Amino acid sequence: MKKACLFISGFLILLIIASVLFTLFQKNIHIGEKVAVVRIEGPIMDSKNSVDEIKDYVKDPSIKAIVLRVDSPGGAVAPSQEIYEEVKKATLKKKVIVSMGSVAASGGYYISAPANRIIANPGTLTGSIGVIMEIPNIEGLMDKIGVKTEVIKSGRHKDLASAFRKMGKEERVILQGVLDDVHEQFIKAVSEGRKNMRFDDVKELADGRIFTGRQALEIGLVDELGSLEDAIHVAAKLAGIKGEPEVVSKKESFSIIDILRGKFPKELSDVLPSVKIKYMLAP
Repeated sequence: MKKACLFISGFLILLIIASVLFTLFQKNIHIGEKVAVVRIEGPIMDSKNSVDEIKDYVKDPSIKAIVLRVDSPGGAVAPSQEIYEEVKKATLKKKVIVSMGSVAASGGYYISAPANRIIANPGTLTGSIGVIMEIPNIEGLMDKIGVKTEVIKSGRHKDLASAFRKMGKEERVILQGVLDDVHEQFIKAVSEGRKNMRFDDVKELADGRIFTGRQALEIGLVDELGSLEDAIHVAAKLAGIKGEPEVVSKKESFSIIDILRGKFPKELSDVLPSVKIKYMLAP
């Protein structure tokens, strides 16, 4: 009986050791090489989730390539720039392929530019390399309802772009200067991301016009035409994955806490009027 107990105990210990060794072995050889799909959809008003997701996939040794699925008309400048920088850094360690959906314009193109390869559908709307600032003017409405505002400020430009009065000539010059600088940053970012395009080449196209995917291919803004499935296969091939890759992606979660933090679903994210400088395809 004692021998039987010793035998069973020894067998269980060997089983545990074998299980641990197998787990470690699996981690080292990374069975099932993967392609990760990061989805960026709707207006780009925040970068955190996209940046964190890209970082996670770059750190994960089982992820051999990343496909950025862009279906966005653009958005705020700073989040677009932050995603751009993260994509740029990711290309130093892994292959990053952009797959353009229905629209990947303005900020949607900005974040795509540094990828190793850009694949668009023939009918994708892209380009719109430009900057826009929208300033609501409710002066007439305030007059109609009999409401006046009193402004106390530390300098004459502290209420720059006020919605309660008409914009002055000096203000327009100042704001145009800001937009011109941001526009130049956009052109520079595209020319650095698209190795085949010089600054002046991009500048010629950077008047806000849009292009179909097929037109964008002809002028060098994208590398080839194809679907998301095509982009996944290109990513796998460039990463040296043999056979069919395992495709992984994260589902976007949304809660009431996000609303309290000022984050809204993409369908509602641009409802409230406000003054923002945007890399965005204007409706």
